[in-house]
Amino acid sequence: MRNPVELSKAYRLLNHGPTVIVSAAHGGRRNAMAAAWAMPLDFAPPKVAVVLDKSTFTRTLIEGAGTFALNVPCRALADATFALGSTSGRDEADKIGHLGLATFDATAIDAPLLEGCVAWLECRLLPEPHVQQAYDLFLGEVVAAQADARVFTDGRWHFGPGQDELRTLHHIAGGAFFTVGDALQARLPR
Repeated sequence: MRNPVELSKAYRLLNHGPTVIVSAAHGGRRNAMAAAWAMPLDFAPPKVAVVLDKSTFTRTLIEGAGTFALNVPCRALADATFALGSTSGRDEADKIGHLGLATFDATAIDAPLLEGCVAWLECRLLPEPHVQQAYDLFLGEVVAAQADARVFTDGRWHFGPGQDELRTLHHIAGGAFFTVGDALQARLPR
């Protein structure tokens, strides 16, 4: 079950550093790619940053559409995440469909959201042409967010026993990932 996430808490969907799948649509084409370098930037309005190489087809779609989505994949999507990051939408007319991935419609933008992920952030591009060209860094304002209620409620992640396939992915290199571990509550010294 997908639940809306308060925009003031949207940063928490990325704060723990997961790999994301960036998706976009423009001109009758859609695409998705994995990205390890994404992060929250601000609370109000919520903003994100993601690095997108000049050679990627998804970047072309984002520049045309002015919108994109960050999908937070989980362990169950590790193979698909690696495949999305290792192939180009320029070479495959429908990379998402070719990999057998299901999508659903975003609520506020025109971009595919991937079924099976555990969080989704819909973003409006904040154009910064110099930063985009010089550093491949794209900024977005989060305009809508959702999360899988099995692992994110009340503004917090909670991964419990039996939810290993829902744990978020953290890319190391060459197709190797870690999944998020167990929660730990820190306390201030007395």
